[in-house]
Amino acid sequence: MIIEEIMKTDVITLHAEDTIHSALLLMRERKIRHIPIVDQQEQLVGLITERDIKDTVPSPFFRNDQLEKELNFPISNIMKTNVITGHPLDFVEEVAGLFYEHRIGCLPIILKQKIIGIITSTDLLRTMVELTGVNQPGSQIEIKVPNRSGMLHEITAIFSEMHVNVHSVLVYPDKKDSQSKILVFRIQTMNPIRVIQHLKEKGHIVLWPNMPGMSV
Repeated sequence: MIIEEIMKTDVITLHAEDTIHSALLLMRERKIRHIPIVDQQEQLVGLITERDIKDTVPSPFFRNDQLEKELNFPISNIMKTNVITGHPLDFVEEVAGLFYEHRIGCLPIILKQKIIGIITSTDLLRTMVELTGVNQPGSQIEIKVPNRSGMLHEITAIFSEMHVNVHSVLVYPDKKDSQSKILVFRIQTMNPIRVIQHLKEKGHIVLWPNMPGMSV
């Protein structure tokens, strides 16, 4: 899946000369935490976040005149200018890596030097939930398999044989055994006992669920 499929395209922006107060009001009104800052050509020049404002605005215990002064400063005084951006054809998984590596809360999406969309950590989390099928009724099964080609096909063939639909599959390295991998399936059945028994009869190691009375 690419970012173009999940990004918000109705991007709310401000200009660098707008006040911090205007950014604060806009965030409260639209219930957002990030506002891209653009120039007259709609090209991205910065980003302001709710955290930036909180770090700038004085404590409520300060005098009202000092608070008003701070809020009337231009956004350019506090906006970030070294903004990490994405492209609409970037893969969701790659963007997730950017969020994790740089600890960012949003990613403006740029095409031909202009901002055409934005994705937030909430958008990304929702998408990852949908991709893994966690939001759909079903069961999760974790299977330890040898780290060799053909194992994924072998397991899915068993599901097909039992007429079990697969929502999603993830592959993890086995941290305790470099010669093995962990396959994590979300399958469309609420009772996986029969599937687990069949997998074990075929000689596969089911790590989860480890059903009572059934050895791994």
